[in-house]
Amino acid sequence: MSANSFGSLSKLQVGGKSYDIYRLDAVEGSARLPYSLKVLLENLLRTEDGANVTAEHIRALAQWDAKARPSKEIQFTPARVIMQDFTGVPCVVDLATMREAVRDLGGDPTKINPLAPAEMVIDHSVIVEYFGSPQAFERNVQVEYERNKERYQFLRWGQTAFDEFKVVPPGTGIVHQVNIEHLARVVFDRNGVAYPDTCVGTDSHTTMENGIGVLGWGVGGIEAEAAMLGQPISMLIPRVVGFKLTGELPAGTTATDLVLTITEMLREHGVVGKFVEFYGEGVHALPLANRATIGNMSPEFGSTCAIFPIDDETLKYLRLTGRDDEQIALVEAYAKEQGLWLDPSVEPEFSEYLELDLGTVVPSLAGPKRPQDRISLSAAKQTWRRDVQNYVKSVMGPADEASNESFPASDSPAIDHDGAGDKPRHVDANGSGRPHNVVPVTLDDGTSFELDHGHVAVAAITSCTNTSNPYVMIGAALLAKNAVERGLTRKPWVKTSLAPGSQVVTDYYERAGLTPYLDKIGFNLVGYGCTTCIGNTGPLQPEISKAVNDNDLAVTAVLSGNRNFEGRISPDVKMNYLASPPLVIAYALAGTMDIDILNDPIAEGTDGPVYLRDIWPAPEEVSAIVESSIGQEMFAQSYADVFKGDDRWRGLDIPTGDLFEWDDASTYVRKAPYFDGMGAEPEPVADIHGARVLAKLGDSVTTDHISPAGSIKVGTPAAQYLQDNGVAVKDFNSYGSRRGNHEVMIRGTFANIRLRNQLLDDVEGGYTRDFTQDGAPQAFIYDAAQNYAAQGTPLVVLAGKEYGSGSSRDWAAKGTALLGVRAVIAQSYERIHRSNLIGLGVLPLQFKEGDSAESLGLTGTETFDITGVTGLNEGGIPSEVTVKADGREFKVDVRIDTPGEADYYRNGGILQYVLRNLIRK
Repeated sequence: MSANSFGSLSKLQVGGKSYDIYRLDAVEGSARLPYSLKVLLENLLRTEDGANVTAEHIRALAQWDAKARPSKEIQFTPARVIMQDFTGVPCVVDLATMREAVRDLGGDPTKINPLAPAEMVIDHSVIVEYFGSPQAFERNVQVEYERNKERYQFLRWGQTAFDEFKVVPPGTGIVHQVNIEHLARVVFDRNGVAYPDTCVGTDSHTTMENGIGVLGWGVGGIEAEAAMLGQPISMLIPRVVGFKLTGELPAGTTATDLVLTITEMLREHGVVGKFVEFYGEGVHALPLANRATIGNMSPEFGSTCAIFPIDDETLKYLRLTGRDDEQIALVEAYAKEQGLWLDPSVEPEFSEYLELDLGTVVPSLAGPKRPQDRISLSAAKQTWRRDVQNYVKSVMGPADEASNESFPASDSPAIDHDGAGDKPRHVDANGSGRPHNVVPVTLDDGTSFELDHGHVAVAAITSCTNTSNPYVMIGAALLAKNAVERGLTRKPWVKTSLAPGSQVVTDYYERAGLTPYLDKIGFNLVGYGCTTCIGNTGPLQPEISKAVNDNDLAVTAVLSGNRNFEGRISPDVKMNYLASPPLVIAYALAGTMDIDILNDPIAEGTDGPVYLRDIWPAPEEVSAIVESSIGQEMFAQSYADVFKGDDRWRGLDIPTGDLFEWDDASTYVRKAPYFDGMGAEPEPVADIHGARVLAKLGDSVTTDHISPAGSIKVGTPAAQYLQDNGVAVKDFNSYGSRRGNHEVMIRGTFANIRLRNQLLDDVEGGYTRDFTQDGAPQAFIYDAAQNYAAQGTPLVVLAGKEYGSGSSRDWAAKGTALLGVRAVIAQSYERIHRSNLIGLGVLPLQFKEGDSAESLGLTGTETFDITGVTGLNEGGIPSEVTVKADGREFKVDVRIDTPGEADYYRNGGILQYVLRNLIRK
């Protein structure tokens, strides 16, 4: 190890051990930088090689102009990569395919190997098939193994075939919670060098690690693969938003209420592509669990990261979660030596400033389809009554006594449906009252009840966002205890589930004696995984599902997750609300959103009406149980042999060898097509001529709209493919579980049941107009794309604002590319999806400020020519290109933002770029 051009290499003594460190104070200007940029600066100092990272890059970061528009490119080399199985399986498929491509081009296939630690946690595959019984967990795990045996065998092969690749088996926990509780180092010690832990992940909520001071964010799977193979991540030095926290949270509010407030504020402010960093005296008032909750929801703000510097609270958490004393001592000494220790009295320089008094936070929900649409709990009933009228077709029933209630104008923004191209289906004359459609239902066991709009069909304590937080989890269990003691239980139409982010949660529930109360009201353990938050809700009871669909009922879901996008949670549920775990239970007891939950009785108990205030636990009681029920030994025991797995995992038969033996009959894992016919040198970039529009979309189209993760609907191209290959409907599993099979995923691209393609009128789902056929009839998007491909016709997608928001899933870009889409023209992009498109060789173009498809008169029926793209062949990046569409001509911006991204695009994608470089070496 040698000093770089700044002479920054020195020694750090901690206890009896000496570490090499790259001193930040060797670079003039470093002291004024925010914490996050100091971490980036150390990364550049340590990786300076005179080529990818130069002294000029280091000076550019040290002399950062906080107010400037990002323009300076740097190369960031993350210390490690973390994955979950939905996004991780295609990563391993790609790596296995790359090995064969290297062999075919005359290279050594074993060179395709992670160069830095790569860890995968299997957490996305368990589905809530069974609930409400003590056997639910074991039965769900059994089904999970039966359905996913091929995938798990493949991952076990990967664990043996690749160095530096480890797999945390199913049933352990959710990736981000396992990360902060066990995998995160905070400060690395590798080969005698100490440096900040940095980590990118194949899940957008990788940012949960920001809560413990680890800089990282979600990237597409292909970008993560490149990082594993030693390829630095090209990025512009970002703007950093300083978010000052003051005061303390009031009694009765939770971390969920806080994070929904922050989400609303930051979405309104605009932080896409920016870092957010928290500072101020209020940070000390936040337990680490609350910081992790905030970090987790960074993608919901739109920011790249949402980070908290290291302080005593960080060390306390590391100690609690079983990190050894030597590691904790290193974290403290390194952070203080390098100026990375939080000093509340010092205000770093930021690009923009926001402030929140924690004392102003109120109990809240968010919904019905976006995390940023916060609703004060006091206004939840009125806003539901307003918003539901965008989801019902039935004629309005008589307004009840609430018909004269006023609707808040500002607390919850009116639902914005032009994002997916829809319009309100029915609004009554005065905009108040509520629709009724009462439907009698009788279950198999003889239970009878009536369903109506607004009834809660799903109540799920799910997602690492909140289940990692013992305060809200203990609060939920105490509320359950108080409810049981008053004689309450869930309503019979509510599908309830408890899916903690780690086994530690059930350990402290057991120690506190709270598990029986959760079981009593139907919140039995169903699995350790993401479940409902990613759409693995499982089916509703058949009688309920039939009643909902036959009568077009707008039933609701209440979940403690981070995402509530349309079509994500359940195909039967139209309106989805994010809430704290205690509120999830409260709404399961009430059974409806059409309730003033703060003032109306939630249910009738053994001694009369029961109000929420009667069962809401006192903060002091919650804190006391958290302190007495959670111990270091729980974490030590849970993670003692975390990669070993149970007998089911260890008993899987796996192939051996450096190259994977593909099974042509597999419907889960197939050799990827990205390197088919690839030459040693790339073809020149070409302009696009004669393109047709595959889809014309509105604002806020998410990666869930583009590539759904949930159930595969019978009658769709993906379902037909599976049935043609002998898969029974009951074994379809989910799109997410089949991401290792490109044939399924291409057919599932743009297949979300709530997608609204504006080429069609009043049609939801994966459909378009097929201009290869006379009259341009309605067709499945996949079928139309195949017809265009047969004619050699390139495709484009038109979109509005925030295109590709939500999950980091690379299949939203992979599927787009494999359908034959050459370019997307949108008003704006979310960061990860734009990057993913480039990584797959799809050109992201952006309408000029003030322009849109509508303002330019584009209907999507035009034929498009895009010229000027060939400017990329000259080594630079054209700032704009010309688009011609049936006589209209206009300019659009090229959203290839860095030279590194331009290299990826010229090579047809990031993996092709990496592969060619490896061959050259």
